[in-house]
Amino acid sequence: MNATSEDETSAPSPAQAAEADFASKPPQHSGGNMPARSHHDDEVLSEAQVSGYWAANLRLLLGLLAVWFAISFGAGILLVGPLNTIQLGGYPLGFWFAQQGSIFVFVGLIFFYAYRMKVIERRFGVDDDE
Repeated sequence: MNATSEDETSAPSPAQAAEADFASKPPQHSGGNMPARSHHDDEVLSEAQVSGYWAANLRLLLGLLAVWFAISFGAGILLVGPLNTIQLGGYPLGFWFAQQGSIFVFVGLIFFYAYRMKVIERRFGVDDDE
């Protein structure tokens, strides 16, 4: 026979209790990997704000990819002949763009992207600032 009483079988398991507790209130930051609540949690963006945000984000991204392509492919491959007539630090400019210049431009584009995304996020109200 089973020696458990009726009280023990009706009590929820710890996992069930934790799930019920989680469902009853929104998660708060408790040191785990859940993000802290912010002032944006209670805001709901309109469809126009969301589409405007993504349009601005994609426009920026495509522009930066075009610049990166123009520098890495254009200056490093297509225009290497005319650029090699110019010297930079004792090296032909076309060679410099192919070896180092496109990497420097790419790193610069990363910083520019971070700056512009902060501006776009503030404009559409999805920034992380309190």
